[in-house]
Amino acid sequence: MAVKDYSIIGKILYALLFVVVLPVLLIVWAWMTEKSVSLTAIQSLPIGLIIAFSGAFMMISGMAAIYLYGKGLPMNAYPPARFVVEGIYRFLPHPIYTGFSILCVGVSVAAGSSSGLWLVSPIVILGCAALVQGYEKQATRERFGQNYAQHYIHVPTKEALPPTMEDRISVYIIAIIPWLLFCQTALLIGTAPDTVNFLSSEFYLPAYELSASIYWSRYLFILTLPLVAKTARDLREFLIFGSVSTGIALLLFIAFPYVASQLFTLQSSSNLIVLSGQRHGVQVVIYLSSHIVWTLLATKIYAKTYDSWKNLFSVWALLIVASGIVTGTHTILDISVGLTLFLFAIKIREVWEYVRLAFERIANSWTEWRFGSVRLINHGFYVGAGAFVALSIVGTLLGPAYTASILILAASGIIMSALSAQWIEGSSRLLRPFGWFGGMLGSIIGLFIAKLLGGDTWLLFAAFCVGVPWAQAAGRLRCLIQGCCHGREAPAEIGIRYVHPLSRVCRFTNLAGIPIHPTPLYSILYNAAVAIVIMRLWLAQTSISLVIGIYFILTGLGRFVEESYRGEPQTPVFGGLRLYQLIAIFTVVGGVFITMVGNTTVTPEPQLNWQSIVASGCFGIFVCIAFGLDFPNSNKRFARLT
Repeated sequence: MAVKDYSIIGKILYALLFVVVLPVLLIVWAWMTEKSVSLTAIQSLPIGLIIAFSGAFMMISGMAAIYLYGKGLPMNAYPPARFVVEGIYRFLPHPIYTGFSILCVGVSVAAGSSSGLWLVSPIVILGCAALVQGYEKQATRERFGQNYAQHYIHVPTKEALPPTMEDRISVYIIAIIPWLLFCQTALLIGTAPDTVNFLSSEFYLPAYELSASIYWSRYLFILTLPLVAKTARDLREFLIFGSVSTGIALLLFIAFPYVASQLFTLQSSSNLIVLSGQRHGVQVVIYLSSHIVWTLLATKIYAKTYDSWKNLFSVWALLIVASGIVTGTHTILDISVGLTLFLFAIKIREVWEYVRLAFERIANSWTEWRFGSVRLINHGFYVGAGAFVALSIVGTLLGPAYTASILILAASGIIMSALSAQWIEGSSRLLRPFGWFGGMLGSIIGLFIAKLLGGDTWLLFAAFCVGVPWAQAAGRLRCLIQGCCHGREAPAEIGIRYVHPLSRVCRFTNLAGIPIHPTPLYSILYNAAVAIVIMRLWLAQTSISLVIGIYFILTGLGRFVEESYRGEPQTPVFGGLRLYQLIAIFTVVGGVFITMVGNTTVTPEPQLNWQSIVASGCFGIFVCIAFGLDFPNSNKRFARLT
């Protein structure tokens, strides 16, 4: 009797999933959400095909390299026999994922799909990044050991060595081109429905030819920097600082839709390129501020490279900034934002060290008060405050009519959070744990209960998606103090040390006094970004299903990566993935299907009301008790928090 080779069956199914099922699902997803995405589509068959074929070439080249040099298949579930550094892998570390992302963008442009370009492709890019960072990076290290392969496209070294041509080209590809794409994206997206005009009246200012020419020289100033820098360290700083500032600018662009409206009178037709993109007389403030950042970053490196001319470069940078005002292109607001971003970027290491030490102090700040057999722990106040803020936001978005439904949904989430964590992690040492994904399931159950009270349950759920990230961010401070959701070992410059004897890190693991990843801090930062995105979707009157779906997608992607940095020994592992990573994958898939529902309910205007505030305050007290008050001398289930 023949024995079935299940590895062959697994490989076939795996290939069908990613070669057939996934592409079809993405096409269907783009088609079904086309009406929900209101951003302008870009349609160009020639350009789209060029982009798509470029991405396909990268993918095929990567697959061929793994087969030829790695002696295996391009499947992370069935990795090759050896680490591949030949072929296209000499140039890129992840050509298959990069190529697939580019392919999605190209197909979207060729088809003129707004959803494909602005929804599906960005999620594909984020998904590929999450898969690499949350699984493949660590799995590759465990299988092949630490490798130091130098790809053609890379971040330049920290050493003060003469830069190679690869270093210079890498700066363009990794930093400058993404910044230019961000600028172009800002122009293509234009202004949102709730855009705020920073200027109360329009200015009619002449764009003098000399000032316009100085302003235009900013591009020459920025684009030539990688060619003239004399050390790889300078290029590294330019790349890192520029990328950090661009990332923050992108988030600010989403969060603050301020614009500056001005009209211009050109003195010379030769300067049309200077004021291109202002044909409507409106510029997004954050988009403009990014030009200031990059100009100042280039100036810093120029002055360092040519020390004898540093005063000249500084004066020229000031002239560029001033010419923006003279030509009427910049305002004091976007210059101030740009200057702030520049100072933050160049001090990012100092900022991180300050934040790291602050969170290390919080992590070891456990304080408790005893009242007979009852104990109150300080970390409960954080999660209680988070619940108050989150429910206040939800109540303000929905109005007083939804107060009872909000409380039902929130209570259901807390109860299910406790029950699910009891099933997964509960033990004699963990009598009252709480689980985030269980809370999400409980909230869904609460929706069906709240439906009996009337109202739009989809609207209720969407409002919770706006408020919940703030609650989770505040709740992570509790995790930080209690020691749950803690990270694995980390480099000293990144990690925090737990020394408090009551922390779970010190009581249940051997990581006491050892630097570990501050995963609660990672979660706080990521949830703040998610909160901004979801809030903007609500205020921009996006479809309800899109608000809910994107929240689930972003939450799942973030949790998948965060979980890879965790070091909790009690979390089960299946097939190389931690349990919560598997749940995160289902969360992302669920979010994709929710966006396809196509609920076009219009989000209402916020209504600040005292009923919601009072109810939120009372529920915040209940949450504080649930998460911070216990009976330390009892061994009954749910009695103790530690």
